[in-house]
Amino acid sequence: MKLPIYLDYHATTPLDPRVFAAMQPYFFEDFGNAASRQHAFGWKAEAAVEKARAQVAAAIGASAKEIVFTSGATEANNLALIGLAEVQHEKGRHLLSAVTEHRSVLDPLKELERRGFELDVLPVDSAGRIDLEQVATAIRPDTIAISLMAANNEIGTLHPLREIGRIAKDRGVLFHCDAAQAAGKIPLDVEGMGIDLLTLSAHKFYGPKGIGALYVRGHKPKLRLKAQIFGGGHERGLRSGTLNVPGIVGMGEALALSVSEMKEEGIRLAKLRDRLWTNLKAAIPEIRRNGDPERSLPQNLNVTILGVSSDWLMMELKEIAVASGSACSSASPEPSHVLRALGLGAEAAKSSIRFGLGRWTTVEEVDYAAAKVAEKVLQFRGIHGNS
Repeated sequence: MKLPIYLDYHATTPLDPRVFAAMQPYFFEDFGNAASRQHAFGWKAEAAVEKARAQVAAAIGASAKEIVFTSGATEANNLALIGLAEVQHEKGRHLLSAVTEHRSVLDPLKELERRGFELDVLPVDSAGRIDLEQVATAIRPDTIAISLMAANNEIGTLHPLREIGRIAKDRGVLFHCDAAQAAGKIPLDVEGMGIDLLTLSAHKFYGPKGIGALYVRGHKPKLRLKAQIFGGGHERGLRSGTLNVPGIVGMGEALALSVSEMKEEGIRLAKLRDRLWTNLKAAIPEIRRNGDPERSLPQNLNVTILGVSSDWLMMELKEIAVASGSACSSASPEPSHVLRALGLGAEAAKSSIRFGLGRWTTVEEVDYAAAKVAEKVLQFRGIHGNS
Protein backbone atom coordinates (compact mmCIF):
# COMPACT_ATOMS: atom_id res chain seq x y z
CA MET A 1 0.00 0.00 0.00
CA LYS A 2 1.32 3.43 -1.00
CA LEU A 3 0.77 6.63 0.97
CA PRO A 4 -0.93 9.06 0.75
CA ILE A 5 -4.29 7.36 0.17
CA TYR A 6 -6.83 9.08 -2.05
CA LEU A 7 -10.42 8.80 -0.78
CA ASP A 8 -11.88 11.94 -2.36
CA TYR A 9 -13.12 10.52 -5.67
CA HIS A 10 -16.21 12.75 -5.55
CA ALA A 11 -14.03 15.85 -5.90
CA THR A 12 -12.19 14.48 -8.92
CA THR A 13 -10.84 11.22 -10.30
CA PRO A 14 -7.45 10.33 -11.77
CA LEU A 15 -7.32 9.89 -15.53
CA ASP A 16 -7.62 6.23 -16.49
CA PRO A 17 -4.49 5.18 -18.45
CA ARG A 18 -6.75 3.70 -21.14
CA VAL A 19 -8.37 7.10 -21.53
CA PHE A 20 -5.00 8.83 -21.81
CA ALA A 21 -3.99 6.35 -24.53
CA ALA A 22 -7.11 7.27 -26.53
CA MET A 23 -6.43 11.01 -26.09
CA GLN A 24 -2.71 11.02 -26.83
CA PRO A 25 -2.79 11.09 -30.66
CA TYR A 26 -4.94 14.24 -30.60
CA PHE A 27 -2.21 16.19 -28.81
CA PHE A 28 0.43 15.35 -31.43
CA GLU A 29 -0.12 13.86 -34.89
CA ASP A 30 -3.91 14.38 -35.08
CA PHE A 31 -3.92 17.90 -33.63
CA GLY A 32 -6.34 19.49 -36.09
CA ASN A 33 -9.19 21.86 -35.35
CA ALA A 34 -12.52 20.02 -35.65
CA ALA A 35 -13.99 23.10 -37.37
CA SER A 36 -11.33 23.04 -40.14
CA ARG A 37 -13.24 21.22 -42.85
CA GLN A 38 -10.89 22.01 -45.73
CA HIS A 39 -8.21 19.38 -44.98
CA ALA A 40 -7.47 15.97 -43.49
CA PHE A 41 -6.29 17.28 -40.11
CA GLY A 42 -9.67 18.87 -39.48
CA TRP A 43 -11.55 15.85 -40.84
CA LYS A 44 -9.74 13.51 -38.42
CA ALA A 45 -10.47 15.80 -35.49
CA GLU A 46 -14.13 16.12 -36.46
CA ALA A 47 -14.46 12.34 -36.81
CA ALA A 48 -12.97 11.86 -33.34
CA VAL A 49 -15.39 14.39 -31.85
CA GLU A 50 -18.37 12.70 -33.48
CA LYS A 51 -17.26 9.28 -32.23
CA ALA A 52 -17.05 10.67 -28.68
CA ARG A 53 -20.43 12.38 -29.09
CA ALA A 54 -21.92 9.00 -30.00
CA GLN A 55 -20.23 7.36 -26.99
CA VAL A 56 -21.63 9.95 -24.59
CA ALA A 57 -25.10 9.69 -26.14
CA ALA A 58 -25.10 5.88 -25.95
CA ALA A 59 -24.24 6.00 -22.24
CA ILE A 60 -27.42 7.94 -21.39
CA GLY A 61 -29.84 6.62 -24.02
CA ALA A 62 -29.73 9.73 -26.22
CA SER A 63 -28.88 10.40 -29.84
CA ALA A 64 -25.54 11.94 -30.77
CA LYS A 65 -27.07 15.17 -32.14
CA GLU A 66 -28.52 15.87 -28.67
CA ILE A 67 -25.07 16.19 -27.03
CA VAL A 68 -23.47 19.63 -26.63
CA PHE A 69 -19.89 19.72 -25.35
CA THR A 70 -19.00 22.30 -22.68
CA SER A 71 -16.05 23.06 -20.41
CA GLY A 72 -17.63 21.10 -17.56
CA ALA A 73 -20.72 20.63 -15.43
CA THR A 74 -20.81 24.21 -14.14
CA GLU A 75 -21.05 25.63 -17.66
CA ALA A 76 -23.55 22.94 -18.67
CA ASN A 77 -25.80 23.73 -15.69
CA ASN A 78 -25.66 27.46 -16.47
CA LEU A 79 -26.45 26.86 -20.13
CA ALA A 80 -29.31 24.52 -19.25
CA LEU A 81 -30.98 26.73 -16.66
CA ILE A 82 -30.33 30.25 -17.89
CA GLY A 83 -30.50 29.23 -21.55
CA LEU A 84 -33.86 27.54 -21.01
CA ALA A 85 -35.34 30.32 -18.87
CA GLU A 86 -34.47 32.99 -21.42
CA VAL A 87 -36.36 31.06 -24.11
CA GLN A 88 -39.30 29.91 -21.99
CA HIS A 89 -39.98 33.14 -20.07
CA GLU A 90 -43.13 33.93 -22.03
CA LYS A 91 -44.62 30.57 -21.03
CA GLY A 92 -43.80 31.08 -17.36
CA ARG A 93 -41.29 32.41 -14.85
CA HIS A 94 -41.43 29.78 -12.10
CA LEU A 95 -38.67 27.24 -11.40
CA LEU A 96 -38.39 24.36 -8.92
CA SER A 97 -35.33 22.82 -7.29
CA ALA A 98 -34.17 21.35 -3.96
CA VAL A 99 -32.06 22.71 -1.14
CA THR A 100 -29.39 19.99 -1.52
CA GLU A 101 -28.51 20.79 -5.14
CA HIS A 102 -24.95 21.68 -6.12
CA ARG A 103 -23.98 25.36 -6.11
CA SER A 104 -23.60 25.27 -9.90
CA VAL A 105 -27.38 24.74 -10.00
CA LEU A 106 -28.47 26.87 -7.05
CA ASP A 107 -26.38 29.89 -8.02
CA PRO A 108 -27.71 30.17 -11.61
CA LEU A 109 -31.23 29.76 -10.22
CA LYS A 110 -30.57 32.56 -7.74
CA GLU A 111 -29.31 34.69 -10.63
CA LEU A 112 -32.55 34.01 -12.50
CA GLU A 113 -34.47 35.01 -9.39
CA ARG A 114 -32.59 38.33 -9.44
CA ARG A 115 -33.71 38.72 -13.06
CA GLY A 116 -37.37 38.43 -12.11
CA PHE A 117 -38.03 34.68 -12.16
CA GLU A 118 -39.66 32.97 -9.19
CA LEU A 119 -37.89 30.08 -7.47
CA ASP A 120 -39.13 27.46 -5.02
CA VAL A 121 -36.36 25.44 -3.35
CA LEU A 122 -37.90 22.33 -1.82
CA PRO A 123 -36.72 20.77 1.45
CA VAL A 124 -35.51 17.18 1.87
CA ASP A 125 -35.91 14.71 4.72
CA SER A 126 -33.18 13.65 7.16
CA ALA A 127 -31.74 11.24 4.56
CA GLY A 128 -31.70 13.82 1.77
CA ARG A 129 -34.76 12.43 0.00
CA ILE A 130 -37.21 14.59 -1.90
CA ASP A 131 -40.95 14.26 -1.26
CA LEU A 132 -42.55 13.44 -4.62
CA GLU A 133 -45.96 14.67 -3.50
CA GLN A 134 -44.39 17.97 -2.55
CA VAL A 135 -42.77 18.19 -6.00
CA ALA A 136 -46.13 17.64 -7.68
CA THR A 137 -47.92 20.10 -5.38
CA ALA A 138 -45.29 22.80 -5.93
CA ILE A 139 -45.80 22.82 -9.71
CA ARG A 140 -47.82 25.84 -10.83
CA PRO A 141 -49.41 26.76 -14.17
CA ASP A 142 -46.41 29.04 -14.83
CA THR A 143 -43.72 26.50 -13.82
CA ILE A 144 -41.32 25.95 -16.70
CA ALA A 145 -38.77 23.52 -15.24
CA ILE A 146 -37.72 21.29 -12.35
CA SER A 147 -33.99 20.92 -11.65
CA LEU A 148 -33.08 17.95 -9.46
CA MET A 149 -29.79 16.07 -9.37
CA ALA A 150 -29.34 12.36 -9.93
CA ALA A 151 -26.94 11.75 -7.04
CA ASN A 152 -25.88 14.09 -4.27
CA ASN A 153 -22.19 14.99 -4.31
CA GLU A 154 -21.85 15.05 -0.52
CA ILE A 155 -24.09 12.33 0.90
CA GLY A 156 -24.62 10.13 -2.19
CA THR A 157 -28.44 10.06 -1.92
CA LEU A 158 -30.13 9.17 -5.22
CA HIS A 159 -33.26 10.97 -6.36
CA PRO A 160 -36.02 8.82 -7.95
CA LEU A 161 -35.50 10.11 -11.48
CA ARG A 162 -38.20 8.06 -13.24
CA GLU A 163 -40.84 9.23 -10.80
CA ILE A 164 -39.71 12.86 -11.05
CA GLY A 165 -39.69 12.62 -14.84
CA ARG A 166 -43.19 11.17 -14.83
CA ILE A 167 -44.50 14.01 -12.68
CA ALA A 168 -42.84 16.56 -14.97
CA LYS A 169 -44.29 14.98 -18.12
CA ASP A 170 -47.78 14.67 -16.63
CA ARG A 171 -47.75 18.36 -15.77
CA GLY A 172 -46.07 19.61 -18.95
CA VAL A 173 -42.95 20.80 -17.12
CA LEU A 174 -39.36 20.34 -18.31
CA PHE A 175 -36.91 18.29 -16.21
CA HIS A 176 -33.24 19.21 -15.87
CA CYS A 177 -30.96 16.75 -14.08
CA ASP A 178 -27.42 17.39 -12.89
CA ALA A 179 -25.87 13.93 -13.30
CA ALA A 180 -22.25 14.95 -12.73
CA GLN A 181 -21.84 12.53 -9.80
CA ALA A 182 -24.04 9.78 -11.22
CA ALA A 183 -22.79 9.18 -14.76
CA GLY A 184 -20.84 5.96 -15.07
CA LYS A 185 -21.90 4.93 -11.56
CA ILE A 186 -25.64 4.26 -11.90
CA PRO A 187 -27.74 3.57 -15.03
CA LEU A 188 -29.06 6.69 -16.78
CA ASP A 189 -31.72 6.69 -19.49
CA VAL A 190 -32.97 10.10 -20.55
CA GLU A 191 -35.94 8.63 -22.45
CA GLY A 192 -37.04 6.19 -19.77
CA MET A 193 -36.53 8.75 -17.03
CA GLY A 194 -38.26 11.63 -18.83
CA ILE A 195 -35.19 13.88 -18.61
CA ASP A 196 -35.07 16.88 -20.96
CA LEU A 197 -31.67 18.32 -20.02
CA LEU A 198 -28.83 16.37 -18.40
CA THR A 199 -25.43 17.58 -17.21
CA LEU A 200 -22.19 15.55 -17.35
CA SER A 201 -18.59 16.18 -16.27
CA ALA A 202 -15.71 13.99 -17.50
CA HIS A 203 -13.38 14.32 -14.52
CA LYS A 204 -15.95 12.66 -12.27
CA PHE A 205 -15.66 9.35 -14.21
CA TYR A 206 -11.91 9.04 -14.84
CA GLY A 207 -11.81 11.41 -17.79
CA PRO A 208 -9.91 14.69 -18.16
CA LYS A 209 -10.70 17.94 -16.39
CA GLY A 210 -12.09 20.88 -18.32
CA ILE A 211 -14.61 19.00 -20.45
CA GLY A 212 -18.29 18.28 -19.91
CA ALA A 213 -21.51 17.93 -21.84
CA LEU A 214 -25.16 18.88 -21.81
CA TYR A 215 -27.85 16.62 -23.22
CA VAL A 216 -30.57 18.74 -24.85
CA ARG A 217 -33.73 16.87 -25.83
CA GLY A 218 -34.19 16.95 -29.59
CA HIS A 219 -37.75 15.63 -29.89
CA LYS A 220 -41.03 15.45 -27.97
CA PRO A 221 -40.37 18.29 -27.29
CA LYS A 222 -37.46 19.70 -29.26
CA LEU A 223 -35.86 22.14 -26.88
CA ARG A 224 -34.41 25.51 -27.69
CA LEU A 225 -31.86 27.20 -25.46
CA LYS A 226 -30.42 30.71 -25.55
CA ALA A 227 -26.65 30.43 -26.04
CA GLN A 228 -24.54 31.92 -23.24
CA ILE A 229 -21.21 32.00 -25.13
CA PHE A 230 -21.03 33.61 -28.58
CA GLY A 231 -18.41 33.66 -31.31
CA GLY A 232 -18.54 31.24 -34.22
CA GLY A 233 -21.66 29.17 -33.78
CA HIS A 234 -19.99 25.90 -32.72
CA GLU A 235 -22.07 23.07 -31.25
CA ARG A 236 -25.19 23.94 -33.26
CA GLY A 237 -24.87 27.55 -32.10
CA LEU A 238 -25.31 26.61 -28.44
CA ARG A 239 -21.70 26.85 -27.33
CA SER A 240 -19.16 28.76 -29.41
CA GLY A 241 -15.44 28.12 -29.09
CA THR A 242 -12.79 25.83 -30.57
CA LEU A 243 -13.56 22.29 -29.50
CA ASN A 244 -11.24 20.63 -26.99
CA VAL A 245 -10.65 17.58 -29.17
CA PRO A 246 -8.37 15.59 -26.81
CA GLY A 247 -10.71 16.31 -23.90
CA ILE A 248 -13.78 15.31 -25.87
CA VAL A 249 -12.10 12.07 -27.00
CA GLY A 250 -11.18 11.38 -23.38
CA MET A 251 -14.69 12.08 -22.16
CA GLY A 252 -16.23 9.68 -24.65
CA GLU A 253 -13.76 6.91 -23.87
CA ALA A 254 -13.98 7.41 -20.10
CA LEU A 255 -17.78 7.26 -20.06
CA ALA A 256 -17.90 4.22 -22.33
CA LEU A 257 -15.44 2.40 -20.05
CA SER A 258 -17.28 3.41 -16.88
CA VAL A 259 -20.62 2.20 -18.23
CA SER A 260 -19.16 -1.10 -19.41
CA GLU A 261 -17.64 -1.75 -15.95
CA MET A 262 -20.44 -0.15 -13.92
CA LYS A 263 -22.14 -3.24 -12.52
CA GLU A 264 -19.12 -5.13 -11.21
CA GLU A 265 -17.41 -1.95 -10.03
CA GLY A 266 -20.54 -0.84 -8.19
CA ILE A 267 -20.69 -4.17 -6.33
CA ARG A 268 -17.00 -3.97 -5.40
CA LEU A 269 -17.22 -0.39 -4.16
CA ALA A 270 -20.39 -1.00 -2.16
CA LYS A 271 -18.61 -3.81 -0.31
CA LEU A 272 -15.64 -1.56 0.41
CA ARG A 273 -17.92 1.26 1.58
CA ASP A 274 -19.82 -1.10 3.89
CA ARG A 275 -16.52 -2.44 5.25
CA LEU A 276 -15.33 1.10 5.93
CA TRP A 277 -18.56 1.98 7.72
CA THR A 278 -18.50 -1.23 9.79
CA ASN A 279 -14.91 -0.58 10.89
CA LEU A 280 -15.57 3.06 11.75
CA LYS A 281 -18.76 2.28 13.66
CA ALA A 282 -17.04 -0.46 15.68
CA ALA A 283 -14.10 1.75 16.65
CA ILE A 284 -15.69 5.18 17.19
CA PRO A 285 -18.49 5.90 19.68
CA GLU A 286 -21.02 8.55 18.71
CA ILE A 287 -20.68 8.31 14.96
CA ARG A 288 -23.61 8.52 12.54
CA ARG A 289 -23.99 7.98 8.83
CA ASN A 290 -25.52 10.72 6.69
CA GLY A 291 -27.69 10.13 3.64
CA ASP A 292 -29.89 7.27 2.52
CA PRO A 293 -28.26 3.87 3.17
CA GLU A 294 -30.71 2.16 0.81
CA ARG A 295 -30.62 4.50 -2.22
CA SER A 296 -27.12 5.88 -2.45
CA LEU A 297 -24.05 5.89 -4.65
CA PRO A 298 -22.06 2.72 -3.91
CA GLN A 299 -18.80 4.64 -3.38
CA ASN A 300 -20.06 7.31 -0.99
CA LEU A 301 -19.83 7.37 2.79
CA ASN A 302 -20.55 10.58 4.71
CA VAL A 303 -20.31 10.42 8.51
CA THR A 304 -20.68 12.78 11.43
CA ILE A 305 -18.27 12.17 14.31
CA LEU A 306 -19.87 14.04 17.16
CA GLY A 307 -17.70 16.57 18.94
CA VAL A 308 -14.73 16.24 16.59
CA SER A 309 -13.90 19.11 14.24
CA SER A 310 -13.60 17.85 10.67
CA ASP A 311 -11.11 20.63 9.92
CA TRP A 312 -8.84 19.40 12.73
CA LEU A 313 -9.30 15.79 11.70
CA MET A 314 -8.39 16.42 8.06
CA MET A 315 -5.29 18.33 9.11
CA GLU A 316 -4.24 15.35 11.21
CA LEU A 317 -4.95 12.85 8.43
CA LYS A 318 -2.08 14.05 6.26
CA GLU A 319 -1.70 10.64 4.63
CA ILE A 320 -5.41 10.30 3.74
CA ALA A 321 -7.30 12.57 1.32
CA VAL A 322 -10.92 13.01 2.42
CA ALA A 323 -13.30 15.98 2.39
CA SER A 324 -15.70 17.79 4.69
CA GLY A 325 -18.07 18.81 1.88
CA SER A 326 -18.22 19.79 -1.75
CA ALA A 327 -14.86 20.56 -3.38
CA CYS A 328 -16.46 23.59 -5.05
CA SER A 329 -17.25 25.22 -1.70
CA SER A 330 -14.32 23.93 0.40
CA ALA A 331 -12.95 27.47 0.81
CA SER A 332 -16.15 28.56 2.54
CA PRO A 333 -16.07 28.71 6.36
CA GLU A 334 -19.80 27.99 6.46
CA PRO A 335 -21.01 24.46 7.29
CA SER A 336 -22.26 22.34 4.39
CA HIS A 337 -25.65 23.50 3.11
CA VAL A 338 -26.44 19.87 2.27
CA LEU A 339 -25.87 18.62 5.82
CA ARG A 340 -27.76 21.56 7.31
CA ALA A 341 -30.68 20.65 5.02
CA LEU A 342 -30.75 17.17 6.61
CA GLY A 343 -31.38 18.81 9.98
CA LEU A 344 -27.82 18.76 11.33
CA GLY A 345 -26.83 21.68 13.51
CA ALA A 346 -23.86 23.82 12.58
CA GLU A 347 -21.54 21.99 14.99
CA ALA A 348 -22.57 18.54 13.73
CA ALA A 349 -22.21 19.68 10.11
CA LYS A 350 -18.68 20.87 10.91
CA SER A 351 -17.94 17.44 12.40
CA SER A 352 -18.66 15.54 9.19
CA ILE A 353 -16.35 13.76 6.77
CA ARG A 354 -17.01 12.57 3.22
CA PHE A 355 -15.23 9.46 1.97
CA GLY A 356 -15.29 8.92 -1.80
CA LEU A 357 -14.06 5.53 -2.96
CA GLY A 358 -13.01 4.80 -6.53
CA ARG A 359 -11.52 2.60 -9.19
CA TRP A 360 -8.17 2.13 -7.47
CA THR A 361 -9.37 1.94 -3.86
CA THR A 362 -8.28 -1.29 -2.13
CA VAL A 363 -9.30 -3.24 0.99
CA GLU A 364 -5.95 -2.37 2.56
CA GLU A 365 -6.56 1.36 2.02
CA VAL A 366 -10.05 1.20 3.50
CA ASP A 367 -8.83 -0.68 6.58
CA TYR A 368 -5.90 1.69 7.07
CA ALA A 369 -8.16 4.74 6.73
CA ALA A 370 -10.69 3.43 9.25
CA ALA A 371 -7.96 2.62 11.79
CA LYS A 372 -6.22 5.98 11.33
CA VAL A 373 -9.46 7.98 11.60
CA ALA A 374 -10.41 6.08 14.77
CA GLU A 375 -6.95 6.71 16.25
CA LYS A 376 -7.15 10.45 15.62
CA VAL A 377 -10.74 10.75 16.85
CA LEU A 378 -9.95 9.01 20.13
CA GLN A 379 -6.86 11.22 20.46
CA PHE A 380 -8.98 14.36 19.95
CA ARG A 381 -11.60 13.26 22.44
CA GLY A 382 -8.92 12.37 24.97
CA ILE A 383 -7.33 15.81 24.66
CA HIS A 384 -10.68 17.58 24.93
CA GLY A 385 -12.04 15.39 27.70
CA ASN A 386 -15.03 14.00 25.78
CA SER A 387 -13.89 10.44 25.14
